[in-house]
Amino acid sequence: MTKVIGFPGRYLQGPDAILQLATLLQELGCSKPMLVVDAAIRIPVWEPVAAQLGVDIPVLEFPGECTAAIISSLTQQAQLAQADCIVGFGGGKTIDTAKGIARECNARLIIAPTIASNDSPTSRLIVLYDDKHKVSEVRLMKRNPDAVLVDTAIVSRAPARFFAAGLGDALSKKDEVAQCEQAGGRNFFGTPPLATAGLLAQQCYRIIKEYGPAALQQINDHHVPNDDVERAVEATVLWSGLAFESGGLSIAHALTRGFSAHAGMASYLHGEMVAFGSIVQMYAQHEPAASIQQHARFVHQLGLPVCFADFQGFTPTREEVLDIARLTCLAPYIGNITPPAGQDSIAAALMAADALGSSLIANRSCP
Repeated sequence: MTKVIGFPGRYLQGPDAILQLATLLQELGCSKPMLVVDAAIRIPVWEPVAAQLGVDIPVLEFPGECTAAIISSLTQQAQLAQADCIVGFGGGKTIDTAKGIARECNARLIIAPTIASNDSPTSRLIVLYDDKHKVSEVRLMKRNPDAVLVDTAIVSRAPARFFAAGLGDALSKKDEVAQCEQAGGRNFFGTPPLATAGLLAQQCYRIIKEYGPAALQQINDHHVPNDDVERAVEATVLWSGLAFESGGLSIAHALTRGFSAHAGMASYLHGEMVAFGSIVQMYAQHEPAASIQQHARFVHQLGLPVCFADFQGFTPTREEVLDIARLTCLAPYIGNITPPAGQDSIAAALMAADALGSSLIANRSCP
């Protein structure tokens, strides 16, 4: 059977990488680019970049949520301007909105993330939400982005919480890709994963274990990139992105369907949910207790959620846990797990992960 793996056309990473944008536009033959940027970062982040670039790019302001209606509205503006390239400059939802516009306009696409909170920049996936911030659907572009520009100087200036969330999003890929392959699942190209995806996922986990804590400390203390940050960003953005799209997903990401549907989780980042979901998945796939504990301790070391109490304001009842499990089972990749998981087993894994995380926190607080 044919197996497929996908890549962006080009990947650039490092301090001041964004200054390559003008050259990229020229090389791609784009004469009418349009920028999609979050209104909150347009003046403090984009305007200084634009001044250095010396290129006047019309701006589409992202209003804060990636919905079908917003993509449609911004697409009309891009079409009126005859845009031939969409540049997404911002976080995950801004990036997905830019993807949606480029898809509808059949335009070139350049992604320039301003935070390293997830691995969406390299992929074809567009995650859509409804007006209540609940995941509603996932669309696919015909091809991966033409270029991804990761300016680590910009990424490092963002709050450390976003950087930690990126680590959490990437940590899950080792088990998710492995489970997809073991269960005979398909990746986001509709084929079984190539071995390359598994190798990328394993390397991603190894690099985060080795460089993640020091990189996060560097961001916390100095907000400038060093080698630890560069290695961690490469893992969280590039390797994790290639691994999930070409390797497949499993329980850790399926859980975001359930989590995002509950109001108490609305303020939490995708990577924060996935970090806790990675512990839940280890219970669902019946990993040894010692392995789960070791992984949970590392997640906790990164300051990421390990129990329900870490999501402040979210204290689910037994019925709510079952509802999270029910919604999780609606995710298209729910079958990528061995042994097979259902509502009851996922609910049990959620409760087990919560109990483990609660005990870790309790033990840390003891004198």
